[in-house]
Amino acid sequence: MQLRWWPRSISLQLLAGVVALELLSLGLFAWVMVRQQHQEIINRVEQRLAHQANIAAFEADEALDDRRPDLVGLSVDIMAKSPSVAESLVTDTDGRILFAANNTADRPVAQELSELERMQMHRVHGDEPIVFSAGPNEWESVAAIHHRDRLWGYAWVHSDRVWDNQQLELMLHSAVVFGIIWIAASIVLVLVMARSITRPLGVLHEGTQALMRAPETPGSFPLPILVHNEIGDLIEAFNRMVASIEEQRAGLSDTLSLLDSMLANAPIGFAFFDRQARFVRVNRIFAEMTSSSISRLLGRTLDEVLPQQPASLLQATIAQVFAEDRPMRDIELSGEGSAWNWTWIANAYPIRTLQQQVRWVGVIVLDATDRKRSEEALRKTEKLAATGRLAASIAHEINNPLEAITNLLYLLSNHAQLQEPALGWVQMAEHEVKRVAEITQQTLRFYRQSTLAARARLSDLLDSVLSLHQVRLQHRGIHVEKQYDAGMDLYCFAGEIRQVFANLVGNAIDSMPEGGRLLVRARHATDLQNPERQGVRFTVADTGCGIAPEARKHIFEAFFTTKEVTGTGLGLWVSSEIVAKHEGTIRVRSRQRQPSDPAASSGTVFVLFVPDLDPARLFPAALTPESETA
Repeated sequence: MQLRWWPRSISLQLLAGVVALELLSLGLFAWVMVRQQHQEIINRVEQRLAHQANIAAFEADEALDDRRPDLVGLSVDIMAKSPSVAESLVTDTDGRILFAANNTADRPVAQELSELERMQMHRVHGDEPIVFSAGPNEWESVAAIHHRDRLWGYAWVHSDRVWDNQQLELMLHSAVVFGIIWIAASIVLVLVMARSITRPLGVLHEGTQALMRAPETPGSFPLPILVHNEIGDLIEAFNRMVASIEEQRAGLSDTLSLLDSMLANAPIGFAFFDRQARFVRVNRIFAEMTSSSISRLLGRTLDEVLPQQPASLLQATIAQVFAEDRPMRDIELSGEGSAWNWTWIANAYPIRTLQQQVRWVGVIVLDATDRKRSEEALRKTEKLAATGRLAASIAHEINNPLEAITNLLYLLSNHAQLQEPALGWVQMAEHEVKRVAEITQQTLRFYRQSTLAARARLSDLLDSVLSLHQVRLQHRGIHVEKQYDAGMDLYCFAGEIRQVFANLVGNAIDSMPEGGRLLVRARHATDLQNPERQGVRFTVADTGCGIAPEARKHIFEAFFTTKEVTGTGLGLWVSSEIVAKHEGTIRVRSRQRQPSDPAASSGTVFVLFVPDLDPARLFPAALTPESETA
């Protein structure tokens, strides 16, 4: 894998490599030297501390022989003034400090021995001092003070690590100065050597760029040969190659002109592939079909240009043409996604440059996207037309018994002996029969715009829908939450809006076979896309099984259903058409229940916004004199 931070220039690469190698070598050398020097310093510290402790013990013994104990304190002060001593002490045999001095004014003089130091007193035998570590980078020595063959006390010396570290820092400073001088000399040497390499390579690079910019103008050739080594031989071979190309170009110029003219002006896509299914040559139409440029396609594989499914199919076709040496016709390729939504018809054929050998495969591509869409639209139109004819036939047959039922209910409601609650049931039956008649008329017109728009009370409209499904709601144990005001109204086609909510509530009930919660809400709101429009935002939410993501993309299409034999695929399509006629919007969010986690929440939420617009603007046909007369 190529590292992006690594320089591209050979000079910089050599320079970076040499500097990195020098830094690594100097770092390793400094590490080894520091470790050795550190160990030597420790050895010297141990020897020095042992010697200083002996001197302190000897001077104390001399002072006691002279019957001058005060000279012991003077000896301690003199020992503390040594640059390598941090502190000097003299204690009695019980560890009480008799004399103490240090070499820094800001450091207090020790008042008593630590537990570690007291433990060392028992290790001192004879005249041999003991050197021990009192902590990180802290060393001490202790020697016994004998006076007239009797143990009188102990002499203590603490090492000053500052002085030892200065010796180590001096050595490191010398190593750094040496390293800087060495690296600077290496850089100068590398730059001199790199120039002898990069200069002829620069000439070769400029010649290559000139050949790429103007392949038909060999004015810059032959390139000058500046060195007589492998790079000079490479430049000479390059000059011979350019001369050979120029000779071949002269013979192929007319053929390429004809081929380029045909590829550039053909109204269909051309592409040529090698045995690895890489693009060898394409025309402008094919590049436009793939939303790319010709230069970006050359040398790339089909997997890098097309989606996986059509790329795999076309690769298999190309491989079959290479293997069988025969053309393949009418291969349908299609892609779908955020950037791909097309249908192609491809024909592949072999291209032979040598006898009995296929070198390339040519592919002729025809964009059949518009034709495919037209065929799909025609099929849907035929379905809708057949559905309309069937709906008209059914509605015509239903109208006759509906008229008889309406007359009978009218006679029954005016019967003198009919009392409550029977009279209320008859009125409810009349209302529902009237609604069936409206639905029949809408089916007969296949939801063409009606002239019966009026201001409707939304609470009555929604309550009627819930009353219609009351039995199913109670049977399935579904809890209904109603959140809307009794006085809220909206100018709309009440029957059609009722049909929308009947579809949504019915679908919600179907999604909760084992019970759940159904929320029906309506409130005044503004259009999110146009804040100046006022209206009503409806919400129908359930805790059902949810809708699969792949199905949510098609739920508002005609004849699409997930209910198998019980669904017609027209409910949500009709609902979306009704909302669109009211210049509203309908959105859906859903979370599907996962078999692996049945306890997770799921459900579907439909959000509708219906603007409360002026009748003259929303339904101008309803106010025309012809419609009023009709």
